Amino acid sequence: MRVRLFDEKFGAQFLAGVPSRPGVYRFYDPVGCLLYVGKAKDLRRRLGQYRVAGRKKRERKRRALVKAAARVAWDVCESEVVAALTEIRLIQTLRPRRNVASAFPFLYPFVGILTQGHETYFCLTTSPAAFPIFDLHGAFRSREVTREAFFSLMRLLRFVGHPVPRHRCRQLGTAAHSHVRGFRRLPVDAAEMWTRLLQGASREALEALALRLLEHAAARAQRAEVQEDFRAIARFFEEEARELARARAATGYATYPVPQEERDPLFIQYRQPSARV
Repeated sequence: MRVRLFDEKFGAQFLAGVPSRPGVYRFYDPVGCLLYVGKAKDLRRRLGQYRVAGRKKRERKRRALVKAAARVAWDVCESEVVAALTEIRLIQTLRPRRNVASAFPFLYPFVGILTQGHETYFCLTTSPAAFPIFDLHGAFRSREVTREAFFSLMRLLRFVGHPVPRHRCRQLGTAAHSHVRGFRRLPVDAAEMWTRLLQGASREALEALALRLLEHAAARAQRAEVQEDFRAIARFFEEEARELARARAATGYATYPVPQEERDPLFIQYRQPSARV
């Protein structure tokens, strides 16, 4: 039944005309709107998987696309890596409604640091242009991991610094879904150490903060919550900051912070050495 639907829509001999080459493919709806963009190491084999898509959960998306589509098109690419890069560019430019991954790079967050006299400010934002006076780091991919680490850090710093009133923080920049927090009387080298953590270079700042909190009675009284916050920051360092640093070093990527739309292409080149130039 599922094979019959594919053949009825695209022709029984459709796959015979598809090359066994790397490339990108596109599904269109009956009025010509782009539904989905995908990549393949072997276009014929990949599209053949749509022809025989069954009712298993992992095949549900393929079956739904065949049902919704009226036309399939493809372009051959010189390699699997080029296909992956082409797929990302098409998704970012055209935003097909059934693509989710890589479709919204403008949501990738940055974390910034700013020192003004005895005050240190931190910002979390997906709108870097709104915070030009901050030293920004990123773009990071996971909003969840980055956001959790940011607010964990803000909670921990309240034990060792004095929060700056929120109205003064807002004077440094505002944007939707962005946050600025400030602290007075942090250790003199705090901003430098947290910068190295955000750059993926060192977790020294986390270790220094842990030693300070051991001497803080309120922090010891909230041991479970404090440990959870430390875990969130450590996870961010390993999964986001350090991985971004490794990707930049391995590929020789010089621009920093990494623009949001360049983050995914950078990681394709990082994970596929043959893509590096």
